[in-house]
Amino acid sequence: MSAYSLTKTRFKEGVWEGLLAADSGAPTPEITVDFDGRPVRGVTVTETTESGRWAVEVPVPQEAICDGVQTFAIREAASDEVLGSFTLIAGEALGDDLRAEVSLLRAELDMLKRAFRRHCLETM
Repeated sequence: MSAYSLTKTRFKEGVWEGLLAADSGAPTPEITVDFDGRPVRGVTVTETTESGRWAVEVPVPQEAICDGVQTFAIREAASDEVLGSFTLIAGEALGDDLRAEVSLLRAELDMLKRAFRRHCLETM
């Protein structure tokens, strides 16, 4: 069980923001963020006015803004435990994924309709 919990507060102007809370007595954490197997630079952890709480800001690197699905993993460095993550989805990959998903849902709905009609005919 982690001593820390991370909650997203907002994502605006290319910066993911969250609130990191700690169990009592937990030290100030060192946070790392990985994207595509590389560390994200410019991550800040700032103590808030409340004890045991820190504001976390993760700037989205320019190379992450592209077609496809990009996932960022937010970790506590000492334990290497994943505290949270966020995903960017953009471009053609998004359209293809959504069209494929809708097509699959339509096929499943058609299958269910046929099975329901067959069931109704057999039980009459």
